[in-house]
Amino acid sequence: MTALISIQDLHAGYGNTEVLFGIDLDITAGQVSTLMGRNGMGKTTTIRCIMGLLKPDAGTITIADQDMTGAPPYRVAQAGVGLVPEGRRIFPSLSVSENLRATARPAPDGWTEERIYDAFPRLGERRRNYGFQLSGGEQQMLAIGRALMTNPTLLILDEATEGLAPLIREEIWTTLGRLKQEGLSILLIDKNLEELARISDRYFVIEKGEIVWKGSAADFDAQRAHVEQFLHL
Repeated sequence: MTALISIQDLHAGYGNTEVLFGIDLDITAGQVSTLMGRNGMGKTTTIRCIMGLLKPDAGTITIADQDMTGAPPYRVAQAGVGLVPEGRRIFPSLSVSENLRATARPAPDGWTEERIYDAFPRLGERRRNYGFQLSGGEQQMLAIGRALMTNPTLLILDEATEGLAPLIREEIWTTLGRLKQEGLSILLIDKNLEELARISDRYFVIEKGEIVWKGSAADFDAQRAHVEQFLHL
C-alpha cells in the first residue's frame, strides 16, 4: 500500500507548551484512517500541522512523496489535501453556491457543484441561501461539499458529525461510505465508534501527544476493550 502522507517524529505546540511529542503516522492511499483520542490529546494539532496551519518544532511531514514540513496551506491544498475543519467555518455572507465555488479546483471527471447537490440534496434546495441561514447540519454538509470541490486525493474531517442531529449524522456517514467506495482516501476524527467501525480500515490512538496504539480494523475489533481505555475519562 502506498503512503499518501507520512509523518515522522512530529513535535509541535503553542508558545512554550508542547502538545505533540514525536508523532509517527502514515495515511495509506485508498483507505479510511481514523485518529482517535480524548479531548486535548493532540488530534487537532496534528491536523493543523498537516494542513500547514501550525509549523512543527521538529519532525517531517511528507505528502505524495513531497517534503511538506511547514509548507503553507495553499501548497498543502495544491498537493491534494482537503480539510473539513472543526466548527465548519463556512463563509456566512456567501450563498451555498458561492461557498462551493469559492475554493473550487476543477478536475476531469471530478466534483462539480451539481454533483455536490446530488450527494446532498438539501444543499441543492438551498443553493441561494446564505451560510448564516443554514442549520448546523446543512453547514456541515456545505463544509464537506466545499472540501470536495477542491477535488482532493485525501479528505480530512475534524469532528465530522459532532453536535448534529441523528438523521443528519446518518446522511453524512452514508456519504462518507460512498466516498470510500469511490476510492477516496479519508482521515477521520470522530467520537462515534460504531459508525467509524463501519468504514475505517486503520486506527491511530493518540494520548498526551503520542500515538499509543495503531492497527487495522481487525486489530481494533480484537482489542477494542484495550483501545477504549484511551478514549474514556
